[in-house]
Amino acid sequence: MLFAVAVFAGFIDTLAGGGGLLTIPALILTGIPPLLALGTNKFQAFIGSGTASLMMLLKKKVTFTEVKYFMLMAFVGSAIGTICVQFIDVSLLSFVIPIVLLLIGVYFIFMPKASSLDAKPKMSEKTYKLTAVPFIGFYDGMFGPGTGSFLSLSAIALRGMELIKATAMAKTMNFATNLGSVLVFLVYGQVIFAVGVLMMIGQAIGAYIASHFLLKIDPLHLRIIVIIMCFLMLTKYSFQMGWLA
Repeated sequence: MLFAVAVFAGFIDTLAGGGGLLTIPALILTGIPPLLALGTNKFQAFIGSGTASLMMLLKKKVTFTEVKYFMLMAFVGSAIGTICVQFIDVSLLSFVIPIVLLLIGVYFIFMPKASSLDAKPKMSEKTYKLTAVPFIGFYDGMFGPGTGSFLSLSAIALRGMELIKATAMAKTMNFATNLGSVLVFLVYGQVIFAVGVLMMIGQAIGAYIASHFLLKIDPLHLRIIVIIMCFLMLTKYSFQMGWLA
């Protein structure tokens, strides 16, 4: 079951983000404690985001030169967030997720078409790199689900990028956040290797398949996928919190 979930999560996460909202509940359903579930999830997720990042670089959708400092800041933010999560009640973070998912879904519904987006950035590259990127990295280190969507949205809203470019760039930063987080979880011994390796293989398969779709997909279709994923995840959380029970 966990292998199948990982394949699907790797596919969805590469296209629209939110794979963690599939894998974390699946891990917890097996009876794994929350911190171990978060650590094992990061261990298996970083290979998926790494596969997607490598595909983006090989296909020259982004270059390492243009993303290396964004990746560094994402890595630092995530490592700090993962250190912090060792000392808090992770269940408190679930209240934040539905609000953010709703905002992302609404934004993608009403945002202009990719061809008519204002290319003028609303935030300088330096400010974006030093504020938004490490902040999202910090969130990913603390909890994580939806980080790919958050990174894509921030690049679109704050840097004026078109959707495919923003999504490709988000993959590289998401790999950096996953790597920073998993290294800290390994230090704290919060990874179940047998489960993580199995799901890692599934993530790589799903991400590899989705990377080819991402290079060919119509931006409108990708936008629809993001919207659907946001509201499916929002619905899941609403049931989980008992709001729709």
